[in-house]
Amino acid sequence: MISLLISIGIPFITFTQFIEVPVKPNDFIISNSTNPTTIQEESINNFPLILWSIYVLGVVVFGLKFIFNLSKILKKIKQNTKLKTQKSIHVLLEELIVPHTFLSYIFLNKTHFETQKIPAEVLIHEEAHVIQKHSLDILFIELFQIIFWFNPLIYILKKSIKLNHEFLADQEVIKKGVTLSKYQQMLLAFSSNALEPQLATAINYSSIKKRFTVMKTSSSKTGIWLRSIVLLPLLALLIYSFSTKKVIEKETAILSEISHDAQQKASPEELAEYNKLAKQYNLQPEATRIVPLNDLKKLESIFNKMTIQQKENAQPFPNCPQKLIPTINGILCEGGCTVNISREATKKLILGTNTGEAITDFMIKFIGKPTVSVSGNKLNKKAIALLNENESDKMIQIFNIKTTNSHIKMPILIQLADKNDENYSHSPIVKKGEKSDIPPPPTPPKAPEIQMNQDMPPPPPPIPADATPEEKVKYQKTIDEYNKWYNTKVKKGEKSDIPPPPTPPKAPEIQMNQDMPPPPPPIPADATPEEKVKYQKTIDEYNKWYNTKVKKGEVSNIPPPPPPKSPLDFVIDMAKKDATFYYEGEKISSDKAISILKENKSMNISSKNSTGKNPKVYLSKEPITID
Repeated sequence: MISLLISIGIPFITFTQFIEVPVKPNDFIISNSTNPTTIQEESINNFPLILWSIYVLGVVVFGLKFIFNLSKILKKIKQNTKLKTQKSIHVLLEELIVPHTFLSYIFLNKTHFETQKIPAEVLIHEEAHVIQKHSLDILFIELFQIIFWFNPLIYILKKSIKLNHEFLADQEVIKKGVTLSKYQQMLLAFSSNALEPQLATAINYSSIKKRFTVMKTSSSKTGIWLRSIVLLPLLALLIYSFSTKKVIEKETAILSEISHDAQQKASPEELAEYNKLAKQYNLQPEATRIVPLNDLKKLESIFNKMTIQQKENAQPFPNCPQKLIPTINGILCEGGCTVNISREATKKLILGTNTGEAITDFMIKFIGKPTVSVSGNKLNKKAIALLNENESDKMIQIFNIKTTNSHIKMPILIQLADKNDENYSHSPIVKKGEKSDIPPPPTPPKAPEIQMNQDMPPPPPPIPADATPEEKVKYQKTIDEYNKWYNTKVKKGEKSDIPPPPTPPKAPEIQMNQDMPPPPPPIPADATPEEKVKYQKTIDEYNKWYNTKVKKGEVSNIPPPPPPKSPLDFVIDMAKKDATFYYEGEKISSDKAISILKENKSMNISSKNSTGKNPKVYLSKEPITID
């Protein structure tokens, strides 16, 4: 198959050779003779038409034959019993046939298969054809035969491919441990000279002798490598012999030999037209001169035809005003260009022109994103947001640039680059006081001036550190009112001359050191009276220390002492843990316990296993004695 693909590909390889052919001066002289050319009638050659007709007829015949054989096999598959195995599908036929394979289907005689008269070696052989997909090779060579039916090598190659398939299948059988002599006897006994299906692979008697020879021959790795090396020069020879060679002639004019007589001259009529147009536009001031495109092309065409002497005697070519060229950050971009600038420079880009004409609007396109229309000469918020998402290797295009009087059609391409890149497009530097065509940056807009009138309250002072709690409340009220008024006048993030409200003083940071005791935990509801006394003593000591460090109403980082947990909260927590409740020694529900505690908040409570499994809670009006 590889040799077939190589034979197809070699003719498509083209070696191109360029040769230079000098152009003689006579090649530039155009003959003006008007002698009539005698046209001879050519005789019609029908031979190519006959050959093409025969070829098409052959393609049709072989194509129909291929379709017939394929439909015949598909019909067998559809109409007969199928038995699916792990590696293939057995199609059991009533007719007496030689086992053969097509794609994943193995065609067998039903009676022989059911009575187990088909040797296991035959099934292994056919399954090898299925696993190695030999049918695809057969289908490919059959299609190739339809196109190249006239080539006798196709039939030899087709026979060789089928024989190679048998070699490979035999090798798989021998690998399974079947002895060589036994397998050869089985092939002789089971082979047949019957006509095998065109698109299938079957055991055939005609190839038995060659297959026996191959089975006995063992190829060494060295021999395989040597044969492969020998094939390389042969392949090179085939490529050189059968590839296409294309010679392209490049004309090189010998300018020194071109005669002045061969040079094209402008006719008197063209000279008159040129002088008329040139005189008309030369009379206009150069600063405001406008030459229509058609007239400009006509002037250039005639001027290029004129000889040196004709140009000296004619009107001077009218100069046109300076061409409008866009600039990006001061970099000229004539005729569409690519600039390499950083992402930050792109965010702050300023579009301009070399003539100072203002940019009114433009379009910007990011790959894979919607086009953004921009007013003015800077990027808007939407464009900057898309720029932040744009990957560094993706180009950005600016196009449809409009000025106050013109429309620049050529686009500007931006490639994001690092400032240290050698290809970075640096903006030109203009020294202070130096004249330049680069437009200066626009002046920043002034913040709107707000009149300080009666409607504007004075900003409140910050809260003094030594103010009493009552004074702090009054100060804070004044600040809150000013905040409310300020937020109605100034939007968040907006610059303004209105003074902002004072920032609240920061709470003094107190270092957590050895002098600062840790805050005590709250008293557990199920603590014993002795434990409650100890807990309360610790809390009182912390309260005493806390009051010496933090004044009443003052903000502090020191954690305050914990509030004690109420008996009702403790009972509710125990109810969530499915605790068992007792009132005066009798078992009650959790809802009843909560109801009793709500009615009598001075109820005595004790508990067991409050942090473990099966907690119990005791309620009593009388003091509870701890054993």
